[in-house]
Amino acid sequence: MTPRLLISGTGSGCGKTTFTCGILQALVNRGLRPMACKSGPDYIDPMFHSRVIGAESRNLDLFFYGPDTTCYLLHRHGAGRGVMVLEGAMGYYDGVALTSDASAWALARETQTPAVLVVDGRGGAVSLCATILGFLRFQTESHIRGILLNRVSPGLYPRLKEVIEERCGVPVYGYLPSLPQCSIESRHLGLLTADEVAGLREKMTLLAAQVEQSVNLNGLLALAQTAPDVPTTAPALPEPVRGNPVIAVAKDEAFCFVYQDNLELLEQLGGKLVYFSPLQDEKLPPCQGLYLPGGYPELYAARLSGQTGLRAEIRRAVVEGLPTIAECGGFLYLQQELEDGEGNRWPMCGALPGRGYRTPRLQRFGYVTLTAKRDNLLCGAGETLRAHEFHYWDSNAPGDAFHAQKPLSNRGWDCAVASETLYAGFPHLAFYANPNAAARFLSKAAAYRRKGK
Repeated sequence: MTPRLLISGTGSGCGKTTFTCGILQALVNRGLRPMACKSGPDYIDPMFHSRVIGAESRNLDLFFYGPDTTCYLLHRHGAGRGVMVLEGAMGYYDGVALTSDASAWALARETQTPAVLVVDGRGGAVSLCATILGFLRFQTESHIRGILLNRVSPGLYPRLKEVIEERCGVPVYGYLPSLPQCSIESRHLGLLTADEVAGLREKMTLLAAQVEQSVNLNGLLALAQTAPDVPTTAPALPEPVRGNPVIAVAKDEAFCFVYQDNLELLEQLGGKLVYFSPLQDEKLPPCQGLYLPGGYPELYAARLSGQTGLRAEIRRAVVEGLPTIAECGGFLYLQQELEDGEGNRWPMCGALPGRGYRTPRLQRFGYVTLTAKRDNLLCGAGETLRAHEFHYWDSNAPGDAFHAQKPLSNRGWDCAVASETLYAGFPHLAFYANPNAAARFLSKAAAYRRKGK
């Protein structure tokens, strides 16, 4: 199995993403073709890794996939790569609903990946040892095999490294000083413009140069080599759908939140994918199914609204029964109106009732289990799907075809519009968690073609 390591941290904001990006860029610069993997359902970091750094990136999610499929995807994505760099989310032990389930630690445990803990050293000295020892001892097997120190001065680092290694018994692989010139203010950007990409690439170049100077990159690569092989079992998948139904997938700056694994599984199950841009294309490509992922339609509401011919065509197709999956931003696009960030309302496709509007805070978010209230495009009544919500925009017609239940919680809500040919709602789906739903979608698409639509 591919050499690998996991970079996590004591908590959000400690610098683990900075280290991960710098290390990935340095590895790319060395020509090692690293594969990046993000723990959890995050879309932004993988998009940033691939678009700005040039390292292909995927998600590994124990809530969605469980250990067997997660290890299978780890093996699949790492094939032919020099090294894999996994990045944890939140703090190392932080998982679902105030547990360590699906945490970075759980990912290190299930994949037997050595973990490197990022510790913010600003304002600390010997007291950092107490934090590090706490992380090392919190679980019987922490899987932490090294430390990286963030925001530490070059003068202090040698002595601090010596003290931590002596008191904690774990190697320190390097540090980063404070680097305001490499700060990334926000990556809530969708597919970045060329100018933004160029500016961020310049920052990554500076960051990688610092990593080469103050991080023992060769030591980290040697640590990655210690990762053992883990058993992998391919998930049981439905038989491929006959006929290779053509699925039109929206892909541009407005619709960019999609798991690459979703697309590859659709192809593996018999689908033929064609891509189009709701921002630029005037017509929907010939297809038997439609996939509208999430993204940032609110940032491009005026341009989307201006594509009147395409909007009308999508409205007709969905109303007439074209099998369609529309997640979050795609769901808002199918509704009557969408409010932009300045409060202006813009006509959308009008295939569904409702208006998307801005809210002042994050709305329903996190992992959910969806239970279908009635038969629909993806599953039968009473069947469940694992999903994830994360959105600031809401709708006055969110739907009620499913009940969403947060794990280990009494909190739940109704959501999504669904029929025999439609799933449209805020929850995002991971198809490897729901392969039968993906196959059912493709089967409906194949049947739609046979009707001569």
